[in-house]
Amino acid sequence: MSETIVVQVAAIIIIGVAAQWLAWRLRLPSILLLLLLGFVAGPFTGFLDPKELFGDLLLPIVSMCVALILFEGGLSLRVADLPAVGGIVRNLVSLGVLITWSVGALAAYWIFDLPVELAILLGAILVVTGPTVIGPLLRHIRPVGTAGPILRWEGIVIDPIGALLAVLVFEVILSGSVQPTSIALAVLRTVVIGGGLGLLAAALLTLLLARHAIPDFLQNAASLMLVLAVFTASNHFQQESGLLAVTVMGIALANQKFVDVRHIVEFKENLRVLLIASLFILLAARLPRADLARVGVAEVIFVAVLVLVARPLAVAACTLRSRLTFKERVFLAWVAPRGVVAAAVSSVFALRLEKLGHQDAHLLVSITFIAIIGTVAIYGLTSGWVARRLGVADPNPQGVLFVGAHAWARSVAAALKDKGYAVCLVDSNRENIAAARMAGLPTYADSILAEYAIEEIYLGGIGRILAVTPNDWVNVLAVQRFRPVFGRAQCFQLSPRKDPAHKQERHKYLHGRRLFGEAVTYATLAQRFGTGATVKATKLTDSFDYQAFRAMYGEGAIPLFVITEKGALNVVTADQPIEPAPGQTLISLVNERERDDHHPGSVR
Repeated sequence: MSETIVVQVAAIIIIGVAAQWLAWRLRLPSILLLLLLGFVAGPFTGFLDPKELFGDLLLPIVSMCVALILFEGGLSLRVADLPAVGGIVRNLVSLGVLITWSVGALAAYWIFDLPVELAILLGAILVVTGPTVIGPLLRHIRPVGTAGPILRWEGIVIDPIGALLAVLVFEVILSGSVQPTSIALAVLRTVVIGGGLGLLAAALLTLLLARHAIPDFLQNAASLMLVLAVFTASNHFQQESGLLAVTVMGIALANQKFVDVRHIVEFKENLRVLLIASLFILLAARLPRADLARVGVAEVIFVAVLVLVARPLAVAACTLRSRLTFKERVFLAWVAPRGVVAAAVSSVFALRLEKLGHQDAHLLVSITFIAIIGTVAIYGLTSGWVARRLGVADPNPQGVLFVGAHAWARSVAAALKDKGYAVCLVDSNRENIAAARMAGLPTYADSILAEYAIEEIYLGGIGRILAVTPNDWVNVLAVQRFRPVFGRAQCFQLSPRKDPAHKQERHKYLHGRRLFGEAVTYATLAQRFGTGATVKATKLTDSFDYQAFRAMYGEGAIPLFVITEKGALNVVTADQPIEPAPGQTLISLVNERERDDHHPGSVR
């Protein structure tokens, strides 16, 4: 018996992690494969039975997993960044939530004949989307314009808001009264106790870190301990307020300015991967086969209402007087997959309500999972095509992701931005990032090798990476990291410094394509910029062709990019000699003083 338990527990982790890896390889939403493999392991084959495996421990395990996931979700929310995406996100997570909640609740009541309180709770659960499902879709679609950032921030913000809404509705159900006074007291107790303990825990952890009262090797463990402690304490004083407490704790910790908590964020991100994998396998395996077999016309209609009524109505109301184009609004209306928080919260509440005698509570889980599967499948398989048809995603994006935001990288990026190409500069140096932002250039302030850099960097309109840091191995690793995203042909790096021992030659297969020429290194470009060189865009004509350009600026000019007459941006590389033709635009590094040396009579 004990051996069987070990096998099943190990299988949960193995299947969960394998599903996420397979989803990464196939470029599919991981949640879809997690659910499908969970169904196979559970109701379809009977290999895994969470109820039998964990018994009464299932509820506490699921509850604590949800608490940790919501804490991590709170850590991903940066309040200071919200104004940058305008009022649309605020509308979507306020008015949009109310519309989605109302439509979902009414649909659940009429279609499934659920009790009013359960229909309202289900509608609250299904307002969330979440970064775990939005992120992979945006990486695959790469929308241009403002639609991508809006969807990304909506997914981050709406998780804690949706979870809070579901918790408050659940509190009303537990109170057994629909009188306004009772509802207000339940909401007040939840907000005061959950929010207060969350803020207190965040302040305590911040104080301990600021005073170096916790050694480095214990900081992640201590934060995990405090999350579980505040979750348990909050639930003890006010039932089901723990989810609010950990969400508030995460938000407060992420937005304080006293200590650096990036190492805690990274730990929780790694932990989230394992929790999501295990939790989805557990929750999917828990569903009775009969619930899956009962999927019919009613379930299809319910998913259709969420996709075709609730989301378009919410987006239409929230973007009514915005500057978004009609096509951008349509695209926003077509992306709203449900994710991990909906599945986990529905399971926690269903387990709790079943213990309290609500006979229809199990329907919360089955309907939620049907909604998740339906929305993930519909949006995952069609949103890319829809975005391309609407023209909000470029099937051949020409923009550039720069790894390095130092002075000359900013100059090159600014020249491309002036020509209408999307750019983004990545750097962990705050001074470089600050200077780039002052120049109006999009940035990502972290290491290109950070755990979730690929998910967090906005790649709308970007189709290639240029690794231009002074560290050759960082350039190599950056290229390796983004090859699955852009493909080998669109991964470039500066030529490495010459190594007398020729060690670099042993690893040539790891390198990206050599930028701007075999002899052009970081030191070469830094020296050229240091002596007054600038980035110049030159439109070639029949009377002033490439040969005339060379005659004017000499061999010291370094061609960087060629823009074709159709707007395609070609990167100059060591393995692809250029012959720019009249009508094309050459972006190059030139020194006007050298031009004057070649043409003494020219005027500066």
